[in-house]
Amino acid sequence: MKSDSLGQLILTGVPGKELDAETAALFRRIQPGGFILFGRNIETAAQLRKLIDDLRDLCDAPPIITVDQEGGRVSRLRLIGNEPPNAQELREKGDTELIRRHGDITGRVLRLFGFNLDLCPVLDISFDDEADNSLRGRCYGKTVEEVVRNASAFNEAMRGQGIASCGKHFPGYSAATLDAHHDLPKIERTREQLDGEELAVFRAFTGRGGSLRQLPDLGSVRDHPGTEAIEVNRLYLVDSMMICHAWYPCFDANKTPASLSRRVITELLREEFGFDGLIMTDDLDMGAILNEFSTEETIRLALSAGNDLAMICHRLPAVAEAHQVLGTLPKDQIDRALSGVARFKERLAPPAKFSEEAFRAIDQEIWALRVAALGPERAAVRSPEDGKRSPVETY
Repeated sequence: MKSDSLGQLILTGVPGKELDAETAALFRRIQPGGFILFGRNIETAAQLRKLIDDLRDLCDAPPIITVDQEGGRVSRLRLIGNEPPNAQELREKGDTELIRRHGDITGRVLRLFGFNLDLCPVLDISFDDEADNSLRGRCYGKTVEEVVRNASAFNEAMRGQGIASCGKHFPGYSAATLDAHHDLPKIERTREQLDGEELAVFRAFTGRGGSLRQLPDLGSVRDHPGTEAIEVNRLYLVDSMMICHAWYPCFDANKTPASLSRRVITELLREEFGFDGLIMTDDLDMGAILNEFSTEETIRLALSAGNDLAMICHRLPAVAEAHQVLGTLPKDQIDRALSGVARFKERLAPPAKFSEEAFRAIDQEIWALRVAALGPERAAVRSPEDGKRSPVETY
């Protein structure tokens, strides 16, 4: 195995709005599996597309290019255009077609810039719309049924435009009372409680636990026993899953973030739920991880737990260190993760042809959607830019 293959297991952030020589040299040497962009990377539409094209040009294998484009305050592209309504605003409107329209528009605008993965939909249930745990405004419902109905509408429409999706934050971050950007939350839910709510949503998006009433034509399903899960939930499936930084004592007696837990990732998500898509950590630069583990410990635990991608968003020296650590890990762990990344990349769509005119046209659709969801008066008021509630707003 060539050492440069190891970089395929890293999803890295990018420091600025253009590639400097030092960063370009690091990426060229490490060959990351993908790049995640933030507000710090966005100035104009043309600049953003050039940055993404430059990142592609550095890579021997087509990279994952991703972003958090959910809606509302977690919409990186609002820096250069209109702000889409968030999940809560759309669910409160009560029109699933507006959510589907949001997914369609999101897919097209991301494809225009050269993204191929959006880190959404959020599949967490809102237990408290004002909870100070980073989820404010980001949840598609207050019940299992509401989240599944609304998130699946967005998911199906966005995937229909060639943008891969990512369910988050497995196994369910709803009951967190702390923001993982700062500290590691302890979620004291029993397995029975999780099965009845949080995990019931995620199960619907992993290919297990569907109802035969969900599809109109079931002949092919009944004729092929054992294919029911994937066939029945084919419109619900997400392409990847993000694991959250929270400790669940019902899974791990010792203090262990879900993102580094073999019990949660391999035994629950892979084996029990049968999920065969890409699995990634949440950002390993969050306080929940930095306060508890060294970079070496984090990477070792992340791969042994069953992750395919380690996400490092803000510290380039840690990206280089992670690459070195990967070279010391057992071959079976590396090969498993490389296989997962390679399978995922086989399905990625190429960028659309870019033009300023095309972006302006889609941006007008975003405004029209915002007005349809909120009305003209509320639509004119954007989310605050200060990020006082959570760093998720300003990264």
